Amino acid sequence: MSSSELVDTDEWVVTALKAIAHPQRMAIMRWLRDPESFPPQLEPASEVGVCLKHIQARMGASQSTVSQYVAVLQRADLVHCTKIGQWSHYRRNEDALARLNQLLPEII
Repeated sequence: MSSSELVDTDEWVVTALKAIAHPQRMAIMRWLRDPESFPPQLEPASEVGVCLKHIQARMGASQSTVSQYVAVLQRADLVHCTKIGQWSHYRRNEDALARLNQLLPEII
């Protein structure tokens, strides 16, 4: 791995760890592990992700607050967003999470 790739990787790891280093964002990541635990949707949550309104309802926070939480997770590439009509659906980026899980032992 080149030095620029190491820097990019280190920056991504820092961004990812900062993203999940918040109790509510950590809860969202934990909840998204089981998308079928949310209420039914028109499109299966396991395929398109969980609608933001369901995450909001579970968290008991405002739409704007929850949107900010998932935006941080999305910028860190830890979740994917799928837009269906006016609704945003979120699912975990399992590839990025596996990469983070693989890199942590090498860093710490």
